[in-house]
Amino acid sequence: MYTDSQIDSKVTKRILYTKKKKHLLFSSTSWRKEVCCKGVGYSSWRACCSSASSCSSAPPAADTCGSSETLVHFDSLVQGGFLRRDAQQRRVLQQLAQLQHSLKSYSNSIYLNQDILNSKDDSSQHHSGTRAAENKGSELTEKEKPIPPPPAPPPKGFYIYGDVGTGKTMLMDLFYSHVKNSRKKRVHFNGFMLDIHKRIHRRKQSLPKRRLGKMFTYDPISPVAMEISSETCLLCFDEFQVADIADAMILKQLFETLFKTGVVVVATSNRPPDGMTSKHLMHVLEYCHPICLDTGIDYRKLATGPRVLSVLGRDVTLEKTCGTVADCTFDELCGRALGASDYLEMARLFDTVLIRRVPVLTLSMKDQARRFTTLIDNFYDKKVRVVLLADAPLDRLFVHTGGDDERDRQLLDELGLSEAAERLTLFTAEEEIFAFQRTISRLMEMQTEAYWLEGDRNRRKTHSET
Repeated sequence: MYTDSQIDSKVTKRILYTKKKKHLLFSSTSWRKEVCCKGVGYSSWRACCSSASSCSSAPPAADTCGSSETLVHFDSLVQGGFLRRDAQQRRVLQQLAQLQHSLKSYSNSIYLNQDILNSKDDSSQHHSGTRAAENKGSELTEKEKPIPPPPAPPPKGFYIYGDVGTGKTMLMDLFYSHVKNSRKKRVHFNGFMLDIHKRIHRRKQSLPKRRLGKMFTYDPISPVAMEISSETCLLCFDEFQVADIADAMILKQLFETLFKTGVVVVATSNRPPDGMTSKHLMHVLEYCHPICLDTGIDYRKLATGPRVLSVLGRDVTLEKTCGTVADCTFDELCGRALGASDYLEMARLFDTVLIRRVPVLTLSMKDQARRFTTLIDNFYDKKVRVVLLADAPLDRLFVHTGGDDERDRQLLDELGLSEAAERLTLFTAEEEIFAFQRTISRLMEMQTEAYWLEGDRNRRKTHSET
């Protein structure tokens, strides 16, 4: 199962992923929205009922953003059957939508400048007080006019917590994707901490070498925080958790500077605020509203399941399905006695099929290869979107040598019957080779953006209704 956090909302027209000689072949400009939500990445919210439980720690739901893009998108996913209706999820999203609206024209530059000014003012505070005393009773000069009051506090972020599988990451991703502010960053918390340590190390390495007998101290954490604040004004963390006391100490000082310079933080975590390992991080709640999202159901466990297809009086079971997505192995589809009628029924029920563990197909696997060819032919005709996880790229997926046919050919050569064998499709495998070539061509086309858009059945349904 592929995690949503690793696939961008828009992937390239063709993706070839190689890891340990495994090749992932698929294409779509809307893989995350149209497939992940339907059982691959967001499988947790597809085919199961939900019951909202009360959580008193959440602030009141915002009622001023009911028409925000975030909520419109969420409601459209529910109406399209990609997500199940969940009142608690929508309540949390309402509050995120209000923050989204606040961030549209938000910039933390004023807080950055204010922080720099404050550091300068501290050194000249004594002199300013002296001048004020000397001019007591007289009119203030232009330079001695009162300093303008500090800017209003920045928007508060959110700390979303609850058990696993309740939809925290999905909601944060929906929120983040609709924030119209270029200075934003979304990262897994472990990745964020890795980046912090790299920045600290880089700053320490840039310091001049200490001379013998010369001692000095240098604290790189605040400069690193200022560096991050100058790059972004919204940070979204997934799976916020701190188990290391050294990291907790770093984060205390880091967050103090980030919040002081106007950075807004939205974080998800499985741990409630009072369950944080270190008290040093409790001040995070001063700048983030805590929201409980806990329906009592782990949708990840309930969303996927087997499905029995009835084909000509026979039962064909697919072990892992979710809505209109089937997650299958090559052996499950082509290693047993299935035919065109079975594949047509699959094409009727599923618009997206993942096929894992596709081996290199030699002539010794003639039966499996023929079924695979029939499978792709039927899926191609019905515009089913296919994702392959194969042992080789497409141009090396079919091998036209090896297996029983080659040994039979050698035997016939020894018997002096090679001329007759050349005329027999049974031994030359001409039909298989031609079918393989057609299958490769179709698989190449099935990677294109045009094919995936044509296979979007919800899109076709919408067009037919209009």
